[in-house]
Amino acid sequence: MMKYADLLARTDAPPGSSWGLFGADDELGSLNFLTPARVRDAAGLVKRGTVFNLDCALDAFQPPIARHRNPPKHTIFSNSPFHNDDYLDSFYLQATSQIDGLRHFRHPRYGFYNDALRVTATPEDPHLGIARMAEHGIVGRGVLLDVERYLVGLGRRLDHRNGGHFDVAVLDAVAASQGISFQPGDLLLVRTGWLNYYFNEASDADRAALPSNLISPGLVQSHDSLAWLWDHQFSVLAFDNAGVECVPAIAASPFIDEMQGIEGVNAHHAPMMHPYLIALLGFVLGELWNLEALADDCAADGVYEFLVSSKPLNLRGGVGSPANAMAIK
Repeated sequence: MMKYADLLARTDAPPGSSWGLFGADDELGSLNFLTPARVRDAAGLVKRGTVFNLDCALDAFQPPIARHRNPPKHTIFSNSPFHNDDYLDSFYLQATSQIDGLRHFRHPRYGFYNDALRVTATPEDPHLGIARMAEHGIVGRGVLLDVERYLVGLGRRLDHRNGGHFDVAVLDAVAASQGISFQPGDLLLVRTGWLNYYFNEASDADRAALPSNLISPGLVQSHDSLAWLWDHQFSVLAFDNAGVECVPAIAASPFIDEMQGIEGVNAHHAPMMHPYLIALLGFVLGELWNLEALADDCAADGVYEFLVSSKPLNLRGGVGSPANAMAIK
């Protein structure tokens, strides 16, 4: 598989893209790293049979983290005294622990993943929809990097209230401290501690301010970050924060200049890695995954690898989905 440095030098596809590497019609992106052999090997990691739910509740975030993603309204009704049925209204599929599909972001200059010019992003169009991931399944070896616990051990911590970021050198240091060796196809789970802050430390005023002023420490915007993630051949990048990368982006993001002169680019999105991660590299992103109980258990037994399963909704043309994720040790 080509290294990221080689991807940047491509002339047969957008620089820095993985387009065509998994076939001209590929719709799975980084999930291609989850081969049957890697799924089989991951099943062998189950030793105790202990299951960890990695999802927050569908209505966990009130007010919503993104101002338009309100929690769903749940209605239960009965047709008789012995029957119940229910439905959801205003069900935003990325309002809680989530998977971002490959039609969530297009690159402003190059388009959707794998030169998918025919994507219309309508419910009737299945191309690059989340159902493709549901059909394939997301099962493999998960590895947890507990950034929060590592930094606290050094006497420092991410500033969840005011913002911050970390680079891949920190991730390497965490992996070394935990005795983790990465393997192609790994589902990378990163605990920043942001969800613990949100639920247990933030004030009501802090939470109320997030929809208009989102602050969530995460991975720094850089080509070094993209290179590290791609060269390790991760299948999924799942963080407990609100964006995988830090929000707001750093002022020195190299992607700002690359977006100059492109009409319609949102100023908030211009410095972000999302178009590069999703549209150019085809990464499957997980956000707001609840890693607290899993992290406590890993710290207790010293085992930071496990089987992970995530089942996106089988929704034709879907942009994203609740994660429906669990870890089994």
